[in-house]
Amino acid sequence: MWALSDPSLLLTMLLYYHFLCSVSSPLYSSSCQLQGQFHLNGMHKAGDAILGGLFQIHFFSVFPDLSFTSEPQQPTCHGFDVLGFRQAQTMAFAIDEINRNHNLLPNVTLGYSAYDNCNILGFRAALSLSNGQEEQVKLNETCVGIPPVLGIVGDSSSTRCLAISSVLGLYRVPMVSYFATCSCLSDRQKFPSFFRTIPSDAFQVRAVIQILKHFSWTWAGLLISDDDYGLYAARSFQSDLAQSGGGCLAYLEVLPWSKDTAELRRIVKVMKKSAACVVIVFAHESHMIDLMEEVMRHNVTGLQWIASEAWTSATVLQTPDLMPYLGGTLGIAIRRGEIPGLRDFLLQIRPELRLNNSNENNVVNQFWEYTFQCRFAPPSPGWLEAGGALCTGQEDLENVDTEFLDISNLRSEYNVYKAVYALAYALDDLLQCESGRGPFSEHSCGSLQRLEPWQQFRKKDLYFSSPQPPRSVCSESCPPGTRMARKKGEPVCCFDCIPCSEGKISNDTDDFWSSPQRDHCVPKKTEFLSYHEPLGICLTATSLLGTFICAVVLGIFIYHHNTPIVRANNSELSFQLLMSLKLCFLCSLLFIGRPTLWTCQLRHAAFGISFVLCMSCILVKTMVVLAVFQASKPGAGAGLKWFGVLQQRGTVLVLTSLQAAICTAWLVSSSPTPHRNTQYHNDKIIYECVVGSTVGFSLLLGYIGFLALLSFLLAFLVRKLPDNFNEAKHITFSMLIFSAVWVAFVPAYISSPGKYADAVEVFAILASSFGLLVALFGPKCYIIVMRPERNTKKAIMGRGTTKFLNFHINPTMSI
Repeated sequence: MWALSDPSLLLTMLLYYHFLCSVSSPLYSSSCQLQGQFHLNGMHKAGDAILGGLFQIHFFSVFPDLSFTSEPQQPTCHGFDVLGFRQAQTMAFAIDEINRNHNLLPNVTLGYSAYDNCNILGFRAALSLSNGQEEQVKLNETCVGIPPVLGIVGDSSSTRCLAISSVLGLYRVPMVSYFATCSCLSDRQKFPSFFRTIPSDAFQVRAVIQILKHFSWTWAGLLISDDDYGLYAARSFQSDLAQSGGGCLAYLEVLPWSKDTAELRRIVKVMKKSAACVVIVFAHESHMIDLMEEVMRHNVTGLQWIASEAWTSATVLQTPDLMPYLGGTLGIAIRRGEIPGLRDFLLQIRPELRLNNSNENNVVNQFWEYTFQCRFAPPSPGWLEAGGALCTGQEDLENVDTEFLDISNLRSEYNVYKAVYALAYALDDLLQCESGRGPFSEHSCGSLQRLEPWQQFRKKDLYFSSPQPPRSVCSESCPPGTRMARKKGEPVCCFDCIPCSEGKISNDTDDFWSSPQRDHCVPKKTEFLSYHEPLGICLTATSLLGTFICAVVLGIFIYHHNTPIVRANNSELSFQLLMSLKLCFLCSLLFIGRPTLWTCQLRHAAFGISFVLCMSCILVKTMVVLAVFQASKPGAGAGLKWFGVLQQRGTVLVLTSLQAAICTAWLVSSSPTPHRNTQYHNDKIIYECVVGSTVGFSLLLGYIGFLALLSFLLAFLVRKLPDNFNEAKHITFSMLIFSAVWVAFVPAYISSPGKYADAVEVFAILASSFGLLVALFGPKCYIIVMRPERNTKKAIMGRGTTKFLNFHINPTMSI
């Protein structure tokens, strides 16, 4: 499950878990004696409860020869990592801030014990934290006591987190990582006590693929680290890339952990030889340091690098020497945050001169020596005479140029900060538990004296060089006069361009196919819903016919606006409804013709807003019908003041604005775009619009459906109006037609390929628009034009009450 990166890992496990526990008699207490210790770089602070920390304060470690015949020697760490030290200090700052906060963990002082993992000693450090460093531990009869650490902040490596969590998870010791992104760690069955404040690599992989698609980079190389972080990222990337169909991998190389010059030279030669100028790297900054030395040695320039979060913001790679090679790198960065007061805290750091020769506080001293290029003790005789400087401990950090104090780009540090607070809040929630209402067995509560580390966390709820981008393709598009020929055994992104047969030409790229006799090139057929084909002509004519009828009906209503039937039909809303129906008919024309960027973006926006405007008018008419019907009852007329003309206009405007907001968010985030589809037929290019965001398209249709359903329900409730006034019945019938058309549209649209999908959508728009036009305005136009004798107040009233009709034809309150 995890790589054995520490060559003394098994020895470490045996050493820490081999205790001599003796019970001499019932009168004496049991005791456990630690058989050995690893003296690790670290920093410590006492407290009532201790939080552990694992940080990479050195880039590299060197192991001595392991031998059972001699005294065990400690590995040495070298290559000071200033950012790793700043992460450790961020943990110290967060704990200091929590201790000064009287509202969080009152009466409890947090301490810390943070170790340097030296990039490979994380397992040793984790066991040192979980077991403690006391050489002999006496146990009382009840085994009451505070564990050595309540939780661990770290580690930064996915591989080390896999190894550590596999062991600490058995005892449910919570571990909150600030940098481990491997998707494998999301398995709650295998890692029940692992948490993190950084997203999984699954999201990072998707972002990289979107970058490739955005720049049309179909041919790229992939470099990964030789650990779980790199291997799982490569597996996820290959799987998602194949599903997206957005490109191919030119090569996949694994970067060695050690500085294997021969292997690095081979990898650089592969990169230099490949036609892929885009290189994606899922590795750590230590890998990149070794790799870039070889890249510089071979002077490999002109590559477009895409960096994972592990090295995208590494300042050690942002040097003038590397700019010709890494300039213009695109990277996935961790979210940046601000930590007020951190810089002042960092300026207060001072070395502990009295403990200079011990291992308890030497990381601060090592930082001091690295920053000021001095030593607290001469490393060798004659060192001072050779120009070496001694540290005094009084040097001023503000007088030296160091990235340690640059807090303008806090990313991993912000994750450390959140991890500490996550553990603190979990402990605070535990200690605030009320007796009899706790989350543990028999509703019991935990306490600081009887605390188990696993009791703190119950859920896993913790938490993105030149002006023109380069081209990175396996094969360029075939130029005029040639056609594509697949390369046998090569990815689909790779092909040859062979000349067309004699007497035949091609004058566009990738738009030609072989003839049925396979003896010459012929243009690929193109397919889209065109104005020049019978289907497109019929749909265009129908759209224009609907627009013309709407204009005629509108003219009739304007000419007869003083007649009872127009006044009783709420003339203003009727005019708005007719205008929206005209827009519905006209928006269907955007679906006809060869798709372009503006037509793809405009067609669905115009369709969605036009139909919502239409549905809003119908809904308001229905609400007014309901209000008038209720007001016709004795003593119920006071509610009509809420349905005046201004309220009607405002309601229509608000409902339509919501759809406009949905369309705007859709177009800004992931708008529809034109697409050349060659998946259905090799010899045919289908021009279509891809919706971009399925969620946006679904919200657009869902909102229209919601308004239609609401109108139908309200109209159905008041369908039994006076006999001769059937407005609610007309609305109910129109909504039934509208719903039937769009319910049938969904399966027909999904199953229709190419241009027929657009035809189905146009047909649904026209059918539903005609349905609304005929159902709502057909009977009224028939009376106005063909039966004017029925266009009277008495005829409309029928057996209804006069009070009811007076509400209808009141010009300030009509339906």
